[in-house]
This record gives sequence, C-alpha cells and structure tokens, in this order.
Amino acid sequence: MRESKEKLPIRVLMLFTILNRGGAETMVMNYYRAIDRSKVQFDFVVHREEEGDYEEEIRSLGGKIYRMMPLRPHTFGKYEKQISSFFDAHPEYRIIHGQCSESGYFFYKEASRRGIPVIIAHAHNSHVKFDLKWIVRTWMKHQMRPYLTHYFACGEEAAEWLFGKQLAKNAIILKNAINTLQYKFDEQLREKKRKELRLASSTLTICHIGRFDKVKNHSFILDIFEKLLKKSPDAHLLLIGDGNLRKLTENKAKEKGILAQVRFLGVRRDVNELLQAADVMVFPSLFEGLGIAVVEAQCTGMPCIISDIIPNEVMITELVEKVSLYESASTWAEKLIAATTRTFDRPAYAEKVASAGYDIKSNSRWLEDFYLNVL
Repeated sequence: MRESKEKLPIRVLMLFTILNRGGAETMVMNYYRAIDRSKVQFDFVVHREEEGDYEEEIRSLGGKIYRMMPLRPHTFGKYEKQISSFFDAHPEYRIIHGQCSESGYFFYKEASRRGIPVIIAHAHNSHVKFDLKWIVRTWMKHQMRPYLTHYFACGEEAAEWLFGKQLAKNAIILKNAINTLQYKFDEQLREKKRKELRLASSTLTICHIGRFDKVKNHSFILDIFEKLLKKSPDAHLLLIGDGNLRKLTENKAKEKGILAQVRFLGVRRDVNELLQAADVMVFPSLFEGLGIAVVEAQCTGMPCIISDIIPNEVMITELVEKVSLYESASTWAEKLIAATTRTFDRPAYAEKVASAGYDIKSNSRWLEDFYLNVL
C-alpha cells in the first residue's frame, strides 16, 4: 500500500515553455489524464503570455498555470528575481519536474538553494540544432547538473545528451506512453475519417505529425511527396501540426504545383483518428528524443519510414524502417510506396505496443508511485 507523509494530493510543478501540442507536452498530458489526481496533481509554469493548446484542459483537470517571462540572455537577472519571488509566494512545491531540458537551469538552481528535496530534469531530445542559442544552452546544460536530484529521459540517447554519459547511467527512462486503446485500428473509423477528408478508399495517403520547424524537415517531405506523385499521381499528403515554417511550406507546395494534394490540417484533437485514415507515415526528422508520433502510428498498425538519426527505442515493432537522410527524395518515395504493398493486421498492433511497455495505464501507475514515495 502506498503511503506519503505529504498532504494529498501532492502537487508537482511542471516546467514548460508553452503548452502546445508538442511531443513533450503531449506525453505529460497523457500521464496527467491517466494518473490518480486525488493523489498527485500537476501544476505548470510556462514562459509565454499566449494561451497554449492544453491550458483549458489542464484547468478542467484541477491544474494551476503560472506565467513567467520568456528566458532571454539579456534578462537573466530579472528572470532570476522572478523565480525567487515565485518560490516566496509558493513554498508548497516539493517536487519540481522540468520538461524544458536545460532551460530549467535557473529554476533548478533556486529550488536547490531553498532545499526543495526533489528536482528533476527530463530529457526529451537527443540533440539540438546549432544556432545562436547553442552556446548558451550548452552552458546551461552543464551548469544545471549539480542541482538535480533525479534524471529522467525518454530514451538512452536523450539521457546522454542532456546529462552526460556518467550521470545518464542513473537516468530513469520514462516511456512516452500513450492510450493504446484509443489508437487501436478500427476499419469503420478509418472509412468515416476518410469520407470527412474526402479521400477515396483507394487513395494512397501519407501522413506526418509535427510542428513546422526546421528539425521536422518539412521541405524534404515535400520533395519526397513530389517524387512519389510520379508513381502514384492520386496520392495525398496529410500534414498535422502548426508552426513558424507553415506558410513557407505552403508556398513551396504551391511552387511545386502539388498544393491541391497536400492537406495542411493544423493542430488537431483527433490525431488518433487521422492516423487510422492514413496508409504510411513519413518522418525524416533531423533529430528527435524519441518521436512519440511514430509510437502512435505503430499503435494504429501503420508502417513508418523514418530518418536513421532517430533513436532505436522508437522501433518497437517491425512496422518501422529507417532510411538515411543522405538518400534521395526518390529513394524515400520508393520506400513509402513499398511499405504500403505489405499486408498488416492493423488492429493487432495496439497490443504489441502495449506489450512493449508503452501503454499509459501501467506507466502512469509507476509515475504516481514514484512521486508518492520519493518524498
């Protein structure tokens, strides 16, 4: 029987940049919905003024949301004072769980100074893009480590990147678990969704889930799809998500003359249904911590053609095939077409994904126990 000296529910403070439908945010929300909230409750710190996609749901589940200023190098001093004021006003938090990797450095530092007993950083990426922020992020990554009490990661590569090889040996790998029943393939649901999308039953449908950001490689996805149309001229591409590069991607599709067959679906609440409507996933990311969208796709029994840079942990079934980013768009197109010629028992894969340890029910019970016992 689980016991805790803390007054229930224990309130865990999650650190995020913004609560949109990204991979880390979706993972935490999966756990939040499944965990026993009479025992463990999540509250959130965000660093944007605009409302995030998940905020309304969080409030309905009993969570609190606190807003901090964006983290900028020229305002570090002001930001540190804001964190200090936050902890002055909220001494009740005994568990800090940072979901923004090294960007939580100042929170970890102040929490440690105040003797907060549980300070967790959670690694969600195995790499970051090299840009002007890289030097600062690398500095924070190294500086934060002494202030942490626990190291969480979605996979071994992500753990090594954020914590270094030595500390990564002590990292807790928390699966990017999903509600496998929600993603279980249903032929009637597939037909219904394809009718909504005005897709004929014979139309080859490729999908991708991800924010419109350089690391997701949407430009290359369009190159691949253009080549694919030469062999399958009636095919359609579903792009699920939003982001800074969406307009640029739309313009490129228009320039290529393929815009009519590329669906920009935006941020959606029915991702599980859209995946069942599609035939194959393309996922040529430049880097990923894991790639939760690939886990979701496998749960629906859909083959996935992904970049070879993505960690092997995501290959939980035989549905996934890796292809080098150095291969041509034509090769990627051929792989996508070939994947759809194979026959899969799509409903069977929900159980396979669950058996591989990715079902949210058992994982949420583990996390609940961790929070209750760690204090």
